[in-house]
Amino acid sequence: MAEPRTAELSRTTRETDISLALTLDGEGVGQIDTGIPFLNHMLELFARHGFFDLRVKAAGDLEVDYHHTMEDLGLVLGEAIARALGDKAGIRRYGSVILPMDEALILVALDLSGRPCLVYDVAAPATQVKDIDVRLFHEFFQALSVKAGMNLHIRMLAGAEVHHVIEGIFKAFAKALDQAVGIDPRVRGVLSTKGML
Repeated sequence: MAEPRTAELSRTTRETDISLALTLDGEGVGQIDTGIPFLNHMLELFARHGFFDLRVKAAGDLEVDYHHTMEDLGLVLGEAIARALGDKAGIRRYGSVILPMDEALILVALDLSGRPCLVYDVAAPATQVKDIDVRLFHEFFQALSVKAGMNLHIRMLAGAEVHHVIEGIFKAFAKALDQAVGIDPRVRGVLSTKGML
């Protein structure tokens, strides 16, 4: 059996101090402490539904805003995904899911192409979840897509409850990423006519 694909890294700035460990070939175990309870919940869902093992410890200037913590977490998680993938040999590369979460319906499609691009088409039905400005989830995924080198499309097809919409996004992202990082024995090297991703 192949060695688990893992990455462990930390990032410290004047605004945040983050340590993160990711195993792509995991069991869905999340140990998350970001200081933001709703974000903890979302990252636990990401780990569980993608079968990733994820450990996060983050301390940020939450008394100022959640922006720095959420953006920097996106940067660190994106970099961890890229490092854990290494040369991307044998991966399926693409993943897509349409996922229902009660009345919400979310589409996520992604390509681990090495060319970062986020298309985030989410007309959230409210501006906040508890005390989080929901626009910060765009910042999180923008940072993640850049560091992971990921083409990421997130689209809300339906939704009336903002909690359901954001939860659906994280679950769908997890399942699409799980598809994309999966190994396909038919793939020799990388899935590209260029010979690299």
